[in-house]
Amino acid sequence: MSPALRKYTKYGLILLLSVALILFTQEIKLLKNPESTPVSGMTIAGLAVLWLFSMIGIVISDLMQKSPVKFIRDFPILGWVSITSLVLCLLSNFFVQAIQAVDFLSITTPILTFAGISVANRLVDLRNTSWKVAIVAVFVFTGTYAGSALLAQLGLLLSGN
Repeated sequence: MSPALRKYTKYGLILLLSVALILFTQEIKLLKNPESTPVSGMTIAGLAVLWLFSMIGIVISDLMQKSPVKFIRDFPILGWVSITSLVLCLLSNFFVQAIQAVDFLSITTPILTFAGISVANRLVDLRNTSWKVAIVAVFVFTGTYAGSALLAQLGLLLSGN
């Protein structure tokens, strides 16, 4: 097996695990709240579409590593996956309908778990940063919260609620 095929197989299996976790999360949510998004054949199709978009984005990212343009080489995989998803969803309404059958919160739960694990693996790097980063983080979080609350209030006022 070639190294490239081995790498794509590894990524494919990791993405398959992610898709399985999304399906598991949607099933558990359905058990707790029977009125939530049901699992159907279209849900499986939506998960397959998400897996496919992710794999296409990974392959495009690898192909772009050969580009002479630094910006294209440094463009993140998530960006290529997003562009792939956008283009393919614009080309076919089937992709949109399939992805709609997947519950949004079922997608975010495993993704946030993976993000937490990746951050936890870098806590040593966080210790090496200055304590001033914590102060900046508090102000950023506070500003984001206050800004969101102000925008929500403005929206409520404009809608008459």
